[in-house]
Amino acid sequence: MKYLEFTFRTTPCTEIANDVLSAVLGEVGFESFVEQADGISAYIQTNLYKESALKEALADFPLPDTKIEYNYQEAEDKDWNEEWEKNFFQPIVIGDRCVIHSTFHKDVPHAKYDIVINPQMAFGTGHHETTSLIISELLDSDLQGKSLLDMGCGTSILAILARMRGAAPCTAIDIDEWCVRNSIENIKLNNVDNIAVSQGDASSLEGKGPFDIVIANINRNILLNDMKQYIRCMHPGSELYMSGFYVDDIPVILAEAERNGLQFVHHQEKNRWAAVKLLVP
Repeated sequence: MKYLEFTFRTTPCTEIANDVLSAVLGEVGFESFVEQADGISAYIQTNLYKESALKEALADFPLPDTKIEYNYQEAEDKDWNEEWEKNFFQPIVIGDRCVIHSTFHKDVPHAKYDIVINPQMAFGTGHHETTSLIISELLDSDLQGKSLLDMGCGTSILAILARMRGAAPCTAIDIDEWCVRNSIENIKLNNVDNIAVSQGDASSLEGKGPFDIVIANINRNILLNDMKQYIRCMHPGSELYMSGFYVDDIPVILAEAERNGLQFVHHQEKNRWAAVKLLVP
């Protein structure tokens, strides 16, 4: 699947402006954001990009004194291992419980769960706040013997960790063929089994499940649109963990969850990003 790589320059360039811009872009289909010295880089699937939607979103930008300029090009299908190594991609350490690193890292700290990830694309290394929020949830949950779905799996970090913690069987699904290929590689690297990887969107859930636990770390609009389909493959007592949105988006996420009969358990937040835990009563 092809991506477009956008470079957005914000003036003045502030953390707030870039955070708000990321949230606005997420609402029109952008999936991943990388901070730059004068703004952000952002990625969107080529077939999802609509110039009119982007221009409308920027015209309604909630910080009126911020000037936004941008250009874009087709993202290269390159060796992202080399790119991350060049850009000093560092291991992610969560207490003494979990470490995520690549094969090129040396002297990796010891942790109970050691996950090796070789990213073949720019997304899914675990550095993003939403990924670390879901990792924390999985580390604090009882997963032993529970069936799990990782929807929008990316590099399958979350499915791999869940399997290491006893979840079985696990299912990992992503719309991007790059993610499917990379997930299969990463699962082999970590010597875990019982994770079925496939390509698709929420419509591919038909006939799957029921799952005891569903993880969906995507973006606000997709979560709102697909929540009903997640619930159809769950059962009473199933847990739903969702992230990929800002703290300010929690009310609209919870409103849709309530309309679908879900019970709110709690939320966590990190640098204005949020994750919620919901339960099927």
